[in-house]
Amino acid sequence: MRTIAVVGAGTMGQGIAQVAATTGFTVFLHDASGDALRAALDGIRRRLESAVQKGKMTGEERDATLVRIQPAPSLEAAVRHGDLVIEAVPEKLDLKVEVFRALDAAAPPRALLATNTSSLSVGRIAAATRRPENVIGMHFFNPVPAMPLVEVIRAERTAPSAVEAALDVARRMGKEAIVVRDSPGFATSRLGVLLGLEAMRMLEEGVASPEDIDKAMTLGYRHPMGPLRLTDLVGLDVRLAIAEYLHRELRSEAFRPPGILRRMVADGKLGRKTGQGFYRWEPE
Repeated sequence: MRTIAVVGAGTMGQGIAQVAATTGFTVFLHDASGDALRAALDGIRRRLESAVQKGKMTGEERDATLVRIQPAPSLEAAVRHGDLVIEAVPEKLDLKVEVFRALDAAAPPRALLATNTSSLSVGRIAAATRRPENVIGMHFFNPVPAMPLVEVIRAERTAPSAVEAALDVARRMGKEAIVVRDSPGFATSRLGVLLGLEAMRMLEEGVASPEDIDKAMTLGYRHPMGPLRLTDLVGLDVRLAIAEYLHRELRSEAFRPPGILRRMVADGKLGRKTGQGFYRWEPE
């Protein structure tokens, strides 16, 4: 595989595009919003320039990376020559199904179609296509350039060759990959959301402050970041949607969203992107 199309230029999409281009892939980046696509390219340039200033890459490497990222105004132009297409649109099943129908019609028959979903059924997404054997989950983590893990999700009809191809791409991107069966929340979201929801319940009950709850995990269990700060980075609205999905699919009260999460989302306190969540955040 040499060419990757990334569909969706939000935080995850631009991170995936940046890492793919940095590691030598030709990348076509598409978003339905022209403004979002331009903002994504500007964000990638800023991060690469920062990497140069910090001595993490050379100016020549920055320039070569930027040359390998091509903005694509249309979905068809983005995926026309793609060996791998990675979808990174918002975490809504209906939207992802709609996108995969379009990808199935526009991408070459040989192309592998991957979804970056963090919790939704890869099998349901694959059912929107005529090539379910070539549909797989590739769950990257935010921020993509810094996080070493890719969770590869194998649906019931995913071909073994598709799994191997996804693992090869992850390795070439410098990532460590794990393979999990298609089930609600996979491995990472199921564990991570559960911990985050329990931390919220503890805060709601007055067990400890957000800072001390997070320190309990960073200092006591060597987690790189506490569950409440991580929720702020992911977005409280995103965490709420995933928790509702897991509660519905797994029928487990452990995933019922606590009242504090619902109230904060209703108040627009979504974490870093709004400047207020469990912590206060300065504008980027």
